[in-house]
Amino acid sequence: MQHSISTAYQFINVPMGIWIDEHGRVVRPAEPAWTSDQTMKIGQKNIVTEGTAYLTALRDWVANGDKSKYVLSDEEFARRVKPRSKEEMEADASFKLAVYFHQNGNDELAGKYFAKAQQLNPDDWNYHRQDWSFTPSEAGKKWLEKFNKLDQPYYPKLEIKPDSKK
Repeated sequence: MQHSISTAYQFINVPMGIWIDEHGRVVRPAEPAWTSDQTMKIGQKNIVTEGTAYLTALRDWVANGDKSKYVLSDEEFARRVKPRSKEEMEADASFKLAVYFHQNGNDELAGKYFAKAQQLNPDDWNYHRQDWSFTPSEAGKKWLEKFNKLDQPYYPKLEIKPDSKK
């Protein structure tokens, strides 16, 4: 429930993958990590998953290691991973306070800080899902409500083309 991994690697939804080599170096930052291509229609919107391209790239990396054409150059890695904004950092702190208060039985303060985290960083689905997990009978309804308000894809487009600098 502490979301240490999602905080450290900027996971904002599930499933997400990150590639870390044998030396502990992150060679691809957090990105959607599916195993199949699929389009799911929910209401008037689609959720698109891109697993075939992801698995092809992952297998290439497993076979070729640092020589894989899918390992990002330092420049491309830096382009994709931006420092967190002040609002995103405050959202993470608010989220952790919400978890703390929930674990210690103060659901009123927990609710306040879950709401603040979601307001400060509405694109981080982890904050929403964790909050919704405390009211399972309403979680699906709340997810659908948020999903229907999206003006962007539910999952970002997978940027998995071979790195041209390799």
